[in-house]
Amino acid sequence: MKPTLLVLAAGMGTRYGGNKQLDEVGPSGETIIDYSIYDAIRAGFGKIVFVIRRDIEEQVKERFVERLRDKIIVDYVFQEITNLPEGVKVAPDRSKPWGTSHAILVTEKKIKEPFGVINADDYYGVESFKILYDFLVNDKDPNCYSIVGYKLGNTLSDHGHVNRGVCKVGPDGLLQGIVETRQIEKTYDGAKAPGHDGKDLHFTGNEVVSMNLWGFKPSCYHFLGTEFRNFINKHGMDLKSELDIPTSVDKFVKSGDIKIKILASNERWFGVTYREDKPFVVENIKKMIRKGIYPARIYS
Repeated sequence: MKPTLLVLAAGMGTRYGGNKQLDEVGPSGETIIDYSIYDAIRAGFGKIVFVIRRDIEEQVKERFVERLRDKIIVDYVFQEITNLPEGVKVAPDRSKPWGTSHAILVTEKKIKEPFGVINADDYYGVESFKILYDFLVNDKDPNCYSIVGYKLGNTLSDHGHVNRGVCKVGPDGLLQGIVETRQIEKTYDGAKAPGHDGKDLHFTGNEVVSMNLWGFKPSCYHFLGTEFRNFINKHGMDLKSELDIPTSVDKFVKSGDIKIKILASNERWFGVTYREDKPFVVENIKKMIRKGIYPARIYS
C-alpha cells in the first residue's frame, strides 16, 4: 500500500493576517500546497488527506478535491475542538484548536498506512519528499518514525520570528530529544531566541530543526493519543494552550518506546509565515519554473 500524505491546513494564520494556506504564489494561481502535492505525487504517495476547518471546506473541495480527482486519492477531515477523549473536561468557551498533535489524531479513521505529515503553508523541496517516501516504504519497524531535518539557517524568515523544533541527534542518526523553541529570529551571525532565564539562546544556523515534515506509522496514534489525554487533563481549562507534535513525541523518544530517524535535507525551506514573505516565495517559484523543476501550470 502506498503511503499517504497528511496536510495540516487548519491553522489560523494569525501572524500572516489571512488564510495563507489558500494564498496564490504560482504564475497560474497555484498555492504552496499545490507544489507540495505535485512533489508528493512524483515521489510516489498514493493518497492526500487534509485536516481543515469547516469554514474552508468548499474552497478545499473546489481547489484540491476536484482538480486532483484523476491524479491521486484525496480526502479531508475536520479538526474540531470538540473531538476529545471520553470523560475529559475542557473550558466551555474555548475556540482555539488544540494543536498539531490533535490535528493528526483526528485522522485516525482515515489513515491505516504509513504516512507523511506537512504544513500547508511550507515549501519543503522536491528531494525532501523523495527521502520521506523512501523511508515510509522501506522501513518496516512499526515504532520507528522519521523527521526530515533542515539546517536552521535554511528555515528563517527575514520578516520576524519563527518557531522551530530544535533536534538533538545522536551519532546513530536517531533523534535523542526535540525542543519546541519559540520566537527564533535571524541575526548577523546566526539566530537567537528568548531563553527561560531571561538570557537569549544563540544558534549558529547549522542546528538540525524539524519543519513538521514527519514520517509516521499507524502505531503513532496510540502514543499521540496517550500524550493528548495527559495534556487535556492538565490544560483542558486553558483557552490557548496547544500540544505540538515535537512535545508529544519527545517523551516517548526518551523512554525508548519509539525511535525517530533524522533524514537530512539540504533543501532551503520557505513559507509565508508573514505577509512580507510572499514576494520571496513568488520569486523562488519563478526561478524553479525557469530551471524546469516545475511546469508553468500545475493543473493542465
